[in-house]
This record gives sequence, C-alpha cells and structure tokens, in this order.
Amino acid sequence: MLEHGGKLLEAAKNYNTPIERWMDLSTGINPQAFPVSSIDPEDWAGLPQDNDGLTQAAQTYYNARDLLPVAGSQAAISALPRLRQKGSGIAILQPAYEEHKHAWREAGFAVTDFVPNDINDAVEQHDVVVLINPNNPTGARFGMNECLDWHRTLQKREGWLIVDEAFMDTTPEQSLVRVADRPGLIVLRSLGKFFGLAGARVGFVFAHPIFLDFLRELLGPWAISGPSRTIAKLALTDHYWQQKMRLQLDVNGQRLKNLLIQYDLAPSGGTDLFQWVQSSEANLIHEILARQAIWTRLFEEPTALRFGLPGSEAHWLRLEQALQDVQAKVQL
Repeated sequence: MLEHGGKLLEAAKNYNTPIERWMDLSTGINPQAFPVSSIDPEDWAGLPQDNDGLTQAAQTYYNARDLLPVAGSQAAISALPRLRQKGSGIAILQPAYEEHKHAWREAGFAVTDFVPNDINDAVEQHDVVVLINPNNPTGARFGMNECLDWHRTLQKREGWLIVDEAFMDTTPEQSLVRVADRPGLIVLRSLGKFFGLAGARVGFVFAHPIFLDFLRELLGPWAISGPSRTIAKLALTDHYWQQKMRLQLDVNGQRLKNLLIQYDLAPSGGTDLFQWVQSSEANLIHEILARQAIWTRLFEEPTALRFGLPGSEAHWLRLEQALQDVQAKVQL
C-alpha cells in the first residue's frame, strides 16, 4: 500500500494528540463539501440501478456523452493495466499521484518516469503515457491542444493517452472529457476533490464506447453503492452550488498562496484546492506543524509539502499562527 494524505488516526496516535484537535490539510479535498441530505432507506436496501439517472446527470455536468461510472477514479486506475497488452511501454509523469505507477508495475509492465520538459520524448518512445492534469501534487497544467497533439501521435500506433483530471472541476473549460470518445484517449474524473465527497467513492471514465464496454465487463455490476449514486446525482445537478463553490475556491486558493508567501513559503505550484511548496526543510516544517495538530502531506522526492485549504476561519487563524512558529524556527 502506498502512502497518501489523510491518515489522521495514525497521526493522532503517533503524536499522542486527540483526533478532534487535528486540522487535515494533507489531501487537497474541498473542506467545504457538498452538503449531503438524509438518504432514503430504500437506497440502502435495494441493489443499485444503472438507469437511475446518474449517467444522465454526469453527461450534463461534464458535457460528454460516453462515460462509465466507477467506484472512484482509483477503481479505473487499478483496472486499466488489465486492458493493455503486455510488452507495452508505459511512461508516467513524475512527481505525480503514485497509484498510477503502482498499478502498472503491479500488472507486470515496465514504467518509465518523465518530467514535464520531456513529455514529447515520452510520447514518441512509449505506447501508453499517463498525465495528471492539473498535476497532483505540483499543480502543473497541460493545454488541451498539447494533449490532443500527444494523443494523435500515440494513436498512430494504437497507443493510449490517459489523463487524470481529478482536480479539473474548478476549470471545466480546460477538460478533455468532451473529446474523450476518440480511440486511445482515456480521461478520469472524480467527485472526491471539488465536491469534497471522497468517501462516496464515485468517479467516471470517459473514453471510446467500445473501450468503456470492455472496462464495464472487467469491473462487473454494482460498482457504486445506491446511497453514493443518490448523493452523486444531487451534487452533479446542483448548478448553483457548483458556481458558488468555484468562486469561493478561487478566493480561498489565492488566500492560501498569499499566506504561504507571507511566511517565506512561496509555492512552486498549485491549484484552487492545494499549494505545493518545495523546500529542503520540508521534513522539519512538517514536524513543527504536526506537533500543533496540523497535518500536511510530506513528499521526499523532491522534498516538498502539499497544503490543502483550511475549512473555517478558526482553522485559517491556526494555520497562520503555526506558520509564524515555522518562520521563527526554520531558516527559510
């Protein structure tokens, strides 16, 4: 199992601090999650139904026709290598969400890392290229036209371009989902980040219909629970909440960036939901914050921290006070 953000129970035990005192900034999940109302008991009692309107709600929200609901994008990440012939060369952006590399290696594929400046070479020399756009954890972005050029190059030899768009919801105009019906282009989306519904485990795969049929057969029936389907439909159809939240996250993302700059931790990149701070002192900063029950995501290569958004004014104040402590104790 790979390391991920979250894991507050483990942090609480390691630092001997009650779980209720912790502020979790480690995941990049929206702390102002879509409000979940009570669930109809029938959603718990009956088997999930494919014709319940979830697919139609997703088609409207994403402005895309060909999609498959899955149990979070993680389910697709784990399954995709099983649909590719062995012997394919796989290139995956680094640093990035490590589950992509883990899934391909566990399936027996050789994986090559590449950095953004080397993407053209990666596309020329490999059969499958995996991008995270915007990238997690660095926030780096790739333009739609660039991605489509890379896809065309790969498709000439029946290659794939896989694009994980988990953090794309605040900038939907930059998404590839509208053109993902092209053979060899596979786009992943999730309700975990923007909607703050990571626990519901709902995601979508956008691809050519024939490819989606193969993936559907591989994953089997009832991929998403009935209650999660109901919650997802509500979230995807609440356009007022979506518009309001995009504006709020734009403000909060800039506020976090400015706060970090104020205390000599200028981000190297980020999105509206997190900021990425590279620092040779990342381990020490992580430790100082953890001792104040503020949990960040520590990365070793390169040494860096990911800061998610505080969820309340009290949390913003706590973070600022902790950053003052960091500034006083760390030579930045």
